[in-house]
Amino acid sequence: MDNAIILNFKTYEESTGDKALRLARICDDVARETGANIIVVPQVADIYRISGEVSIPVYAQHIDNIGYGSNTGHVLAESVKSSGAKGSLLNHSEMRLKLADIEASVERLRALGMTSIVCTNNINTTRAAASLNPDFVAIEPPELIGTGVSVSRARPEIVSGSVDIVKEINPKVRVLCGAGITEGEDVRRALELGTCGVLLASGVVKAKDPRAVLMDLIKGLE
Repeated sequence: MDNAIILNFKTYEESTGDKALRLARICDDVARETGANIIVVPQVADIYRISGEVSIPVYAQHIDNIGYGSNTGHVLAESVKSSGAKGSLLNHSEMRLKLADIEASVERLRALGMTSIVCTNNINTTRAAASLNPDFVAIEPPELIGTGVSVSRARPEIVSGSVDIVKEINPKVRVLCGAGITEGEDVRRALELGTCGVLLASGVVKAKDPRAVLMDLIKGLE
C-alpha cells in the first residue's frame, strides 16, 4: 500500500450511521475514478454495513488486547475482522495504549492477516513503535490534529526524522503522517519527506464537499 489516503471517520456527526455510509461511498467512487488508494476507518458500529457496500479497504479505529471471553465493552480483533475490517489503527492520540498492549495487538492483527497502523506523536515514540514490527507507523503531533495546519508544513523535521529512525530500526515498516492535512500540497510534501501516504480526518469528514477535497488531495499523490 503506497501513496495512500487513509480517512479516519472518528465519531463526528458527519461520519456516523447513514452519513458514514454516504461518505464511504464517496471515497469508493473517487478511488474507482482515479485509481487512488483510499482506506476508510469508520466507527466499529458502522464497519459491517460499510464493508458490504464499498470495494475499498475498511479499517477499525481501535482494537483491544483481548481474546474471546468475558470482555464486555472491549473491541475484539476477530469481531472487526468478521465484520469486514482489513486492519486497524492502534494508539491514536485519542486512544493511547501501553506499549505492551500495542505489541500484543500488533501481533494479534498479524496472526489474523490484518494490517496494523500504530500512531505516534514524536520521534521517540516512533522509534519504540517501529521496534514492534507493525505494518505502518503514522506520525501525528497531537497539537496539530484538527487545526488545518499540516504537519508536513509546520513540523517537517518530525516527519523526516521519523522516516529516518524507522529506516534505522526496521526498514520493513512504512511511515504515514497526519495532523492538519487538508490539501494536495500537504500530501505532496508528506511524500517528499519519505512517507507512503497520509492519515487524516476532519479535513475531509467536515468539509462541505468531501469529494472535491479528496480529488484535491489525490493531486498530491501524482
